[in-house]
Amino acid sequence: MNTFLLPDLGEGLTEGEIVRWLVAAGDVVAVDTPVAEVETAKSVVELPSPYAGVVAELHGEVGTVVPVGQPLITIAGESAGETYREEERAGSGNVLVGYGTADGGAGRRRRPQVRGGESAREQVVRSAEPVQSARVEGGVVRVVSPLVRRMAKDGGVDLRQINGSGPGGLIVRRDVEGVLAAPKVVERTGLPELRRERMSGFRKVVAATLSRSRSEIPEATTWVDVDATALIELRKATKDGPGLLAYMARFVVAGLAKYPELNGFVDGDELVQYDGVNLGLAAQTDRGLVVPAIANAHRLTARELDGAIRTLTESARLGKLTPEELNRGTFTLNNYGSFGVDGSAAIINHPQVAILGVGRIIDRPWVVDGELAVRKLTQLSLVFDHRVCDGGTAAGFLRFVADAFENPGSVLADL
Repeated sequence: MNTFLLPDLGEGLTEGEIVRWLVAAGDVVAVDTPVAEVETAKSVVELPSPYAGVVAELHGEVGTVVPVGQPLITIAGESAGETYREEERAGSGNVLVGYGTADGGAGRRRRPQVRGGESAREQVVRSAEPVQSARVEGGVVRVVSPLVRRMAKDGGVDLRQINGSGPGGLIVRRDVEGVLAAPKVVERTGLPELRRERMSGFRKVVAATLSRSRSEIPEATTWVDVDATALIELRKATKDGPGLLAYMARFVVAGLAKYPELNGFVDGDELVQYDGVNLGLAAQTDRGLVVPAIANAHRLTARELDGAIRTLTESARLGKLTPEELNRGTFTLNNYGSFGVDGSAAIINHPQVAILGVGRIIDRPWVVDGELAVRKLTQLSLVFDHRVCDGGTAAGFLRFVADAFENPGSVLADL
């Protein structure tokens, strides 16, 4: 038997959530056969088996969070202990760190035999954990310790309120599970909970980043309505040309060249500006909002930006973004108009210092040369860190981008 431990996936990550098993118990696998998709705080990764043999045990259901270094899957086979990849033996940096090793050691795990009607875990509890009692007011609570106590503690269950179904009123695992499965009533409202979901590692990182942004950054917002008719016409005239978002990205990059204060970060009491732009693009995926970035966007034409945007969008959709792509942004462009809304006071993606939002483009009445006309209007909103600049700089950048929307031909000719 050889047990594959969840490897160190880098970037200081300490756990992963099982998103999908790619094999089942009894399947035959070879070295490098993908066995599971695991979601970390950064991305979804596909893990290959370092062993060949027959799948003996999957250590966790879909949705289980597995700490790094804990068992993920056990492989049985005559040659299992000798078939792990040579890179693992040599400690190559080209593969995931933390795979099991041939000597078994801490990686080995003997699967307990299952007796009639009992799960392996229940047998462990029965054979290895003594029945203990806890004296409380009004009587004695009889529980199996420590598993049932831990389940009750983690689930916020008061053991004094449970009538045990075991011998002599013993509180057993199924009693606590029954309480946990019952709808909880929120005391403040008197309403039952519809559901309760554990935050994924990804969602916890997002929450921490946004909370830090709100607590540390004194942000301000400025916005402007823009006539994007000329931009829409330019896009229609070049059917095989760049998409609208690529043009927007090009305008943003050009604006940051004129107003570099918005393309930097705060380091203690110093304001730092980047020599170049990695343009982050907010994208909604099944996992939630992600902000991958196009590296060196300042070197790309609108057509090249279009290709880079399509590549990142597809990677985001498939959950294949790398930690580098998710962390390298220096400024964020958020096209929330794709959700059918006009405006938003966005939260800056810490440690960046600004984010530009674009609302939906729709027909609206607009005065042109003193005459009322129907035009394609949108709203641009800029949220910026007031520590790095004042309103004049922010307004100058926003006006530059707005003018590019309204006169894209002349602006592109100057880029």
